[in-house]
Amino acid sequence: MPARTGRHFLQIPGPTNVPDQVLRAMAAPTIDHRGPEFAALTAHLLEAIKPVFGTTGPVVIYPASGTGAWEAALVNTLSPGDEVLCFETGHFSTLWQDMAKALGLNVTSVPGDWRHGASPEELTRRLAADSAHTFKAVCVVHNETSTGVTSRIADLRRALESTGHPALLLVDTISSLGSIDYRHDEWGVDVTVAGSQKGLMLPPGLSFNAVSDKALAASKTSRLAKSFWDWAPVLEANRRGFFPYTPATNLLYALAEALDMLAAEGLTQVYARHARHAAATRAAVRGWGLEVLCADEREHSGSLTAVLMPEDCDADELRAVVLERFDMSLGAGLGRLAGRVFRIGHLGHFNDLTLAGTLTGVQMGLGLAGFPADPAGLPAALKVLGAR
Repeated sequence: MPARTGRHFLQIPGPTNVPDQVLRAMAAPTIDHRGPEFAALTAHLLEAIKPVFGTTGPVVIYPASGTGAWEAALVNTLSPGDEVLCFETGHFSTLWQDMAKALGLNVTSVPGDWRHGASPEELTRRLAADSAHTFKAVCVVHNETSTGVTSRIADLRRALESTGHPALLLVDTISSLGSIDYRHDEWGVDVTVAGSQKGLMLPPGLSFNAVSDKALAASKTSRLAKSFWDWAPVLEANRRGFFPYTPATNLLYALAEALDMLAAEGLTQVYARHARHAAATRAAVRGWGLEVLCADEREHSGSLTAVLMPEDCDADELRAVVLERFDMSLGAGLGRLAGRVFRIGHLGHFNDLTLAGTLTGVQMGLGLAGFPADPAGLPAALKVLGAR
């Protein structure tokens, strides 16, 4: 590898850039996780995390990736053979379905084109036809990291309520929490799944379940096997400020710092910043003569933008050029989108100049990769960034 100067531009949609103050917080000495200082830290975190989810209810924290939080959501609320309705909106939604099947659940998949979010109309139709209430849960990815499409959770909840169906609503916010407006309580979500390495600005290693009263009630009769993922012992230990296993102490220090940063900026401002950077990125993409993968203006992601390349262009070749020449990582196309798209992450610890540098690197990379990109792309983005 050639010698590099300056900092690497990590512009994938997660893990994201970790702020220096979060890294410094992680470097503090580890304390006794059975002592009073740790109990005070836990009590603070369990309250401070709630506004980010938009909940007043419990949030369970695991030392795990987001995949662990998926499993926790399923095994705590469902029983072997239960029917679940899953919307296919991208690569990660299919992985969630695969997990549900592996756990012994019967999955009905609602197919999608990966350019649109979960359809409230289709949810209404499916649940209205389920007069026997065989579906026990509906699984949706809020912001599909592989596509840059954000499903309209509030509309899905209204669709669910319009049918009077009792199914639980399970929502993955791994690439939206702390970046895109989300309201667990207001939208009637039963389990919200999240991870630490994206909008929360931490390294990978923590995952979360925000849990409704309805989900807690379901956990009392759930018969899927669980031990580490069981909510009950975690919630019981949390009442005293502890965990039933050795926690990721230094990542919890980092979480405390990150939550302080989000609160200082204000969540409304955080969401507005992400929406503005997303709008600037889409302006650049269209200015280059390329196409944003998300096909519905209501569903554009504030966290990332997936860019669709022409049929005769390999998106991975562009990514390789950008990495080699500018030491910048862009997100790869996943699943059926491999080689067809590249993804620009614009979430977490991010500002105007970081985005301008990212888009400059992409524009130069397009030229070096042989794509005749219109140079109007970058000025179009800067116009959005310069507007008050």
